[in-house]
Amino acid sequence: RLTRDELSKIEDRAILDALELQRQVGLDVVTDGEHRRGSWLTDMAAAVEGFVPERIMLEWRGPGGGAEATTANVVGARLRQTRRLTADQAAFLKAHAPGPFKMTLPTPSSFYLVSYKPGITDRVYPSRAAMVGELAAIIRGEIMALADEGVPYIQLDAPYYTSYLDPLVRERVRQSGIDPDRAFDESLAADRACLEGMRREGVTLAMHICRGNSKSRWFTEGGYDPIAQKLFGTLPVDTFLLEYDTERAGGFEPLRHVPKGKTVVLGLVSTKVQTLEPQDDLRRRIEEASKYVPIENLALSPQCGFASVAAGNLLSLDDQRRKLELVVATARRVWG
Repeated sequence: RLTRDELSKIEDRAILDALELQRQVGLDVVTDGEHRRGSWLTDMAAAVEGFVPERIMLEWRGPGGGAEATTANVVGARLRQTRRLTADQAAFLKAHAPGPFKMTLPTPSSFYLVSYKPGITDRVYPSRAAMVGELAAIIRGEIMALADEGVPYIQLDAPYYTSYLDPLVRERVRQSGIDPDRAFDESLAADRACLEGMRREGVTLAMHICRGNSKSRWFTEGGYDPIAQKLFGTLPVDTFLLEYDTERAGGFEPLRHVPKGKTVVLGLVSTKVQTLEPQDDLRRRIEEASKYVPIENLALSPQCGFASVAAGNLLSLDDQRRKLELVVATARRVWG
């Protein structure tokens, strides 16, 4: 078994390699690849007491799809923060990033469906809204701390909003005894609570809306239309990062609800498949999106991470490099 220090040194090397790759490719904003996390949201359970080793099952679609436990733990006791979520990660990036860097955090809403289990959580929290309300205060504190430390880009990841637009998943939610419309409204309220008043000069606040990303699989499908007006119109962020890599995401028409002046990052390049998207197709789709959001308020990225969980997706490191090179080359052709 490795000691904590030995593991940290290996993580350091992996992150430095990832930063060098991003520098070589020419990305404008870099990340640490979340190499210190087992999953995109596991920092929460590591830094906050009250989670227990219980899991909710998700029904995945795609290669090797089927039922699998989430990487999120269930809340089984009163939540109490024992340390910062990302302090060490942010400090390392601040010391080593070759340029602007981002830190990612899970939204409070990310835990609404997957960390509340009747018979366990309701012993301490009478409702899902009460539980995510406490998580909102914790995440708000982390956002404030990161901004104080000079982190220039803070991204919240929110994969479960798409559960409320997918008819199949909505029905599963309803069958579990949850009103999906009420769940969406309460999720939105918790996320707003951690973001209100957080805007600062020189800091980008962003929200990534995901459809599931593990072993090249996904768990939701459908266009943004059912949630677009409330989601885009009420969340106090500067930037929305939206998955648009396949027809599963629907069209660009819901972007008409994005308020003037906000940025939309189009996730047109898939992190799930090895095939490179033709650059002409990407440029054509950016042009289509510009009918709803001015071209100067659009940007380009992969649709999600290459590894939202430690298992990653079905791509090699070379595949990932080629995907990132495609993003950069296309963006420079479109925006200069």
